[in-house]
Amino acid sequence: MRILVYGAGVLGSYLAHVLVRGGNDVTMLARGQRLHELQNDGNVIRHYLQLHTTVDQVNVIGELQPDDVYDLIFVVMKYPDFQAVLPVLAANLSSHVIIVGNNASPHEMRDYIMTESPVKKEVAFAFQASGGWREKGRMVCVRGPKGHMTIGGLGEDLSWRSVIDQAFSNTNYKLTYSMDMYEWFISHMVLILPLNSIAPSYNGNFTKASRDKKLLYHVISAIDEGHQVLERLGYTVIPASQKQVAREKKRMLYLGLKIFLATPVGRILLSDKAVSANEMLALNQAFNNLKLSANIPTPNWDIIKNYSVSLQINNR
Repeated sequence: MRILVYGAGVLGSYLAHVLVRGGNDVTMLARGQRLHELQNDGNVIRHYLQLHTTVDQVNVIGELQPDDVYDLIFVVMKYPDFQAVLPVLAANLSSHVIIVGNNASPHEMRDYIMTESPVKKEVAFAFQASGGWREKGRMVCVRGPKGHMTIGGLGEDLSWRSVIDQAFSNTNYKLTYSMDMYEWFISHMVLILPLNSIAPSYNGNFTKASRDKKLLYHVISAIDEGHQVLERLGYTVIPASQKQVAREKKRMLYLGLKIFLATPVGRILLSDKAVSANEMLALNQAFNNLKLSANIPTPNWDIIKNYSVSLQINNR
């Protein structure tokens, strides 16, 4: 299949690697220094946990022209960056677009692309379970032994699922289909936002943070409050086990979080190195809008938001 990966950061680079190894004709869209790296050296990825480096040769472009048609376009970016590329995606004559990454406004994105496009567009949304950071000349990818993507529409089955399955048919990669990716995204949002409040609370010192029992229980209770906000608004928490653990098994989650913060992988994935501050800010604003609509108290959410400030005051 002829596939475009629009975005050449850590997640886009890993996705391109998977699709190339699956026998697809893969093009990556990149800009600036990353464009030159891909042209000169190929798609170089250090697989952090697997302790090896891969190099894949890919086609590289700097712009997407309207008549440059692909069987599939994967747009892999941070949430605040999606808006700028929507007009380019709408103008392009390709029929199948998958927007990959955290997302608080998928309905608006889908409607814009489908309304403004001169051809019929099929649009899906997805989240790839991996992380990492950029180093000179390569990407460092932190992932499990098998790639994984959750993908779906917005309350409907994907009639063109066979096109997606074909792209991954020869890969060591798992696809999980979700009926409503918006509910999946906002459920994920109320999980990651409290977790990403831990690092700034102690200026990135995860050793100190892991010893602060009060902070970790505030984080867990904030996750539960986030689920309550979604429930008040009539949304389903996906997966259901996420809500159950945060509400009924706080002690187990507390111990798991302490262990996670003690591991190199945990410290990396929650650090500034792997987390986009701009994306977290945008997602926080989206969740604040949901909280206002739900109109229920979220005291633990408010505490962790100001926890680093209160620590500085108490330490004077």
